[in-house]
Amino acid sequence: MKPVALAAERAAVINALRPIVHMLAAMAGPHLEVVLHDVSKPENSVIAIAIANGHISGRSVGSSVLEGPQNDKGFAAATRIKSQDGAVHSLVEDYVTVTADGRELRSASAIFRDASGEPFATLCLNADMSGFQAAHGWLSQMLKPVVQQAPVSTPPAESQMDTLMQEIISEAVGPGGSAAALTREEKIQAVSAMQRRGLFIVKGGVERAAAALHVSRFTVYNYMEQLRRREHG
Repeated sequence: MKPVALAAERAAVINALRPIVHMLAAMAGPHLEVVLHDVSKPENSVIAIAIANGHISGRSVGSSVLEGPQNDKGFAAATRIKSQDGAVHSLVEDYVTVTADGRELRSASAIFRDASGEPFATLCLNADMSGFQAAHGWLSQMLKPVVQQAPVSTPPAESQMDTLMQEIISEAVGPGGSAAALTREEKIQAVSAMQRRGLFIVKGGVERAAAALHVSRFTVYNYMEQLRRREHG
């Protein structure tokens, strides 16, 4: 067959395949890359307006064959010696390729040959399965039997409250929670700090503050009154 006739045959097949690229991508969704290659131009094999969802492999129109996913059996088949039976197209189904960032793709390729048996185009599908794998893992986890764990023991509420009250007093009066050496004004400021933390709302809070400050509970009330007057003075 003459070269001119072969070129016309190739052009006709490629033009027929162009709309199929976008039809497949539209039906399958953004997880499927569909790309049509002119394998006679490996340096920029991705044919114009013939790649959909190129974000999957990071390619665009004019990309080189070398920029495709690794382990592409479709290209391996397309570069073999030409068929002796003329325009016999072939299909390489369901193989795994790997993107540059390490994601596995589920791939398939159709190899088109002209009347002389020479491969000239490949239509490749590359499905990014990472989203489906994540969903599968989540569903598998959800479907596992629920193992009842022993409840974590927690201190009684009274014990928790006691600890919290002691922390408030210690922070207000200093290490050890005792203020025997504090001046009167320092004790007033300690009461102010305890009051801001809500200590005196809790039952027994005034008594515990008085014991820590080495004063009577009435003195604590007196300090609180002085603080109120300062605030409104």
